[in-house]
Amino acid sequence: MSEQTARRGGAVWALALTSVAGFMAALDNLVVTTALPSIREDLGGGLHDLEWTVSAYTLTFAVLLMTGAALGDRFGRRRLFLAGLTVFTGASAAAALAPGIDSLIAARAVQGAGAAVMMPLTLTLLTAAVPAAKRGMAYGVWGAVNGLAVASGPLVGGSLTEHVSWQWIFWLNVPLGLALLPLARLRLAESYGSGARLDVPGTLLASGGLFGIVYGLVRGPVDGWTGVTVLTGLFAGSALLAGFVLYSARAAHPMLPMRLFRSRAFAGINAASLLMFLGMFGSIFLLSQYMQGVLGYSPTEAGLRMLPWTGMPMLVAPIAGILSDRVGGRPVVAAGLFLQAAGLGYMAVVATADASYAAQLPALVVSGVGMALFFAPASHLVMSSVRPQEQGIASGANNALREVGGALGIAVMASIFAARGGYESGQAFVDGLRPALVTGSAVVGLAAVAALLIPGRRPARPATPDTSAPVLETATP
Repeated sequence: MSEQTARRGGAVWALALTSVAGFMAALDNLVVTTALPSIREDLGGGLHDLEWTVSAYTLTFAVLLMTGAALGDRFGRRRLFLAGLTVFTGASAAAALAPGIDSLIAARAVQGAGAAVMMPLTLTLLTAAVPAAKRGMAYGVWGAVNGLAVASGPLVGGSLTEHVSWQWIFWLNVPLGLALLPLARLRLAESYGSGARLDVPGTLLASGGLFGIVYGLVRGPVDGWTGVTVLTGLFAGSALLAGFVLYSARAAHPMLPMRLFRSRAFAGINAASLLMFLGMFGSIFLLSQYMQGVLGYSPTEAGLRMLPWTGMPMLVAPIAGILSDRVGGRPVVAAGLFLQAAGLGYMAVVATADASYAAQLPALVVSGVGMALFFAPASHLVMSSVRPQEQGIASGANNALREVGGALGIAVMASIFAARGGYESGQAFVDGLRPALVTGSAVVGLAAVAALLIPGRRPARPATPDTSAPVLETATP
């Protein structure tokens, strides 16, 4: 099916609507982190329940991201965008009304599914509405808004939790969603892609495999690592993921073509992305609780104190772009990952039950600079590692692997935390936090090594974006 577009509202409306929708989806990646202690106090539940309040969103988001894009190409991008936005808005209300931790986790999973349909279509709809000569600027504005969501997530979550209630981190999405729905229906143009086939077997294999592994990692500290359910989850999940790889290598239209990984550049940057998000998400999950539960900061104070880390990309990303143009993306990405690893390692050293913020600040700044040096050059490396007609699926795959890394990071590092510490006292929390942060530092260090394995290339002028496969950027930290 050839692409068809009925221009109704113009570029400005498309930019505004897709940016707000992207802001909502990106915000919900980290907005929950500073509310976790309040959620635990109000709804109860253990560490594994808190993990799922974050991972249920990131996991469904990651697994269904490319499926959401394919659905939009086949059945209409505006139509599926509206459907995803409706699901996301309804699930946000369900999360706010959740009477218990289990229902909150279920609502978060549905939220992630809605975001997975909505988020990739924001850029395809934007591309259809904006003239080719102005798309670079439009992508920049869209990316900046999403970056603002990531940076402000912990602060927004902390402020709403402290001054209103934790439920309002979810209620916030409802009026925004209700306002966007009629405007998007009236102002966004309908468009279609190439009618790509849906990879149902691939989606089921990937979803089942990832769920099994994350379930096993989350339940391991609770049920014991030799428990039947834990071993079943880990082994069955691994088998399903192996089946996904074998299936994708042979299928005619796979969700994730394995042939892309024959490129050392594509394999290297994706390995680096997965490992970086694994170490970073797991660390933020624990550090936000450490600042409140151990050091006694309020949710707002904790969110503010996280800004040197989460907000640094807003300041340093332009410098990272200039550096990557001059020396290439590989050294900038590798340097950023080494800095992030150093920051996490330093935080593990200074973390005590009564640590001052002045002692933590250098670690937060170094980690933030490292994160900023990673993001923009990494996106360019992903795009330059494949042919122009493959950029859409390559970017979708990279963002999906980032989200998978986040879900795995929370599960892995929380398991390490539970094995060595707990919530019984401040010292018990620190006893678990330190080895978890050391693990996070080591994982991000491995990401830096993976980045160094990417073949070096001379900086080149970016190619003209492929209008049928726009770059898909989900701004997650």
